[in-house]
Amino acid sequence: MRRDELNQPLHKRSLRQRLWERRPSALVCAYTLAIAGMIGGSTWVARQPFPFAGEPIVVVAVPPPEQIKTASIEPVAEAPVQVEDIAPQDVEDVKLDAEPPPKKYQQDAAVFISPRMPLTKAPIFAVTETTDVGMLPRIASTGKKPADAYAKTVSMGIIHSEAPKIIIILGGMGLNEKLTNQAAKDLPAEVTFAFAPYGNNLQAQVDKARANGHEVLLQLPLEPVGFPATNPGPNTLLADAKDGENTTSLYWHMSRFVGYAGVINYMGGRFLSSAPAVKPLLIEMRKRGLLFIEDGSLALSATEDVAKTLQYQVRRAQSVIDVNADADSITSALNLLEEEANKNGFAIGTGSGLEITVRTVADWAKAAADRGVIFMPASAAFKGRMG
Repeated sequence: MRRDELNQPLHKRSLRQRLWERRPSALVCAYTLAIAGMIGGSTWVARQPFPFAGEPIVVVAVPPPEQIKTASIEPVAEAPVQVEDIAPQDVEDVKLDAEPPPKKYQQDAAVFISPRMPLTKAPIFAVTETTDVGMLPRIASTGKKPADAYAKTVSMGIIHSEAPKIIIILGGMGLNEKLTNQAAKDLPAEVTFAFAPYGNNLQAQVDKARANGHEVLLQLPLEPVGFPATNPGPNTLLADAKDGENTTSLYWHMSRFVGYAGVINYMGGRFLSSAPAVKPLLIEMRKRGLLFIEDGSLALSATEDVAKTLQYQVRRAQSVIDVNADADSITSALNLLEEEANKNGFAIGTGSGLEITVRTVADWAKAAADRGVIFMPASAAFKGRMG
């Protein structure tokens, strides 16, 4: 009995007092609030859109099922030829050394993002410097390099995979606009295009190549043996150039278009064999955050030795695939490149953007991909285990 009732037993309580005494306990209130929260939250979640529901996020390459054949389901074959029915002179005609099936390499399930995913449109202004001669690549204030900004992305899973990996770089692009644009469509997107600085409408061609997923390099004319009788073209960098002359020529070439991750030599037998000539070039490449690749056409070169003294990475191709510009020779060179990749993990091959080279590489690449060969852009040679 309440104390108020003891003190004033006949006192009539107000409506407010009577309602207050009938109030639910704190435990009941807590349960009620919890249940209401659960109902409200479930209703809210149920009303939220799920744009990826039912859609595949990752597409995995699964081999087609093979039909299992057993003796019970095989169609009845013709009666086998008995050994005694074969004449002795026919035995020599039986071939026992049948050609083995083409080699295939073990791969994990392949994840396809988009083989034709376009690269970021150039210029990317954070890695671009505007000068009197035009736009030149530079390292951004954040430290990002053109070599990264303009590179085609490759996952570390692919770079570190055990499958043989091949990099193919085709030079001379941009000199024949029709062929260059066709090659951008026909070749695998992992094939790298090296554009010569002498073509017309270069930026539009570079943009189309990058829109088709091709990484781009600048092909840099360097002094060959026998210059000027053998002449790569105007503003060739010379081994014995006076101070500043090669820098002026280099900037002219570098300003011809934007969107390249690095440079590769065009000729240069005399230039690249001279360490004093190579050193300023590699210093400029390092300063501007660009890759440098040697095309593998030269027997003697000071590039790798000079690069070591500068603590700067360079790469050198193993072979030129179209020294002999016919389909059989190019195919043989590509097969040798595959053997190199199978033995050492990866290999770099270079060639020219000739019609026969483009067509042969396109056909061979399809068969090589079926065997498990992985194709990568040039920048991948500087990353992960390969770097």
